[in-house]
Amino acid sequence: MVHNKRICFARRMNHFQDANATIARLYVLSPSREGAGQMAKPKSWKIPVAWVTLCVVWSSTWLAIKIGLRDLPPVSFVAIRFAIAIAILVLVSLGGAALLPKRRSDYVVLAFTGLLMFGLNYPLLFWGEKYVSSGLAAVLQASIPIFGMIFAHLLLPDEPMRWQRMLGATVALVGVALICGRLFDRTGMLAFFGGLGIVVGAASAALSNVILKRRAITLTPAMLAAWQMIFGVIPLLVLGFVVDGNPLYLHWTATAWFCLLYLAVIGSALTFLLLYWLLPRMTVTNLQTISLITPPGAVAFGWLLGGETFSMAFLVGSCFVLIGIWMIFRKIEEQPKVAAAPVKTVLPRA
Repeated sequence: MVHNKRICFARRMNHFQDANATIARLYVLSPSREGAGQMAKPKSWKIPVAWVTLCVVWSSTWLAIKIGLRDLPPVSFVAIRFAIAIAILVLVSLGGAALLPKRRSDYVVLAFTGLLMFGLNYPLLFWGEKYVSSGLAAVLQASIPIFGMIFAHLLLPDEPMRWQRMLGATVALVGVALICGRLFDRTGMLAFFGGLGIVVGAASAALSNVILKRRAITLTPAMLAAWQMIFGVIPLLVLGFVVDGNPLYLHWTATAWFCLLYLAVIGSALTFLLLYWLLPRMTVTNLQTISLITPPGAVAFGWLLGGETFSMAFLVGSCFVLIGIWMIFRKIEEQPKVAAAPVKTVLPRA
């Protein structure tokens, strides 16, 4: 009798262990589950490392654009940059990932978001940076999170607009205004329209990110970025040939080649791999705060390597930007703790 009880107890323990193993596999292998970040703690360091890498690289690309524009026209510069990036991303994906979207409707989404991100945002950014400093261009693109919060509120049910996020973004934009005010004192009408174009491009980039997250296309980050670039770059190649002429006869200096390759390989292929890897793992608002930390970094690169000058308004404005970023992250990180409380366990995650 005792022997039979021991056998039954052992079988129950085996079933219990099998069930636990199954649950563990589900949470570890499914990155979209809410508990994935908690179950896979050893991999949690990848998210902050990827985020910091994006901040550093995108802080440096502004100066690379400014220097490259001394020799290359903006439209052709953008088109060739992303043509090279497309080739790299496709090569990375060959033999190890699906190259084509599964649904026909995905092509429409990729085409629309690609035109917003690469066909509109980047040409406006490159053209605008001909007339404003690299630091100012980075500052103006810091408006992305504001547009992102509005679009996310309208299109993503699980990311409503919250006063904490808006307060942090407002503080950051006070810093943006301080920096802009100092720079606009020295500029004219072309600089004004250049800055306005950069802001319009920022809005289009924010809308692209939100639409892409809402759609949740099942492609690897490399091919997701590659398809967007393809749809956005094709019209730019045609426009560049018409406006700037044959790309073979552009002013190809050693500096132009360096800036082009740095922007294509590091500033495009690598960063967009990281960006779309982070997209399903962070909220749109959190992810787009990268645009708030790059202005101080871009100003620093411009001052150290590009000979750009700045006043105390730059330092004060940068401090406001960083404080605003801290406020946004602090408030968002507190939301899961509130949701985990016994009384509010049924509330959706912010």
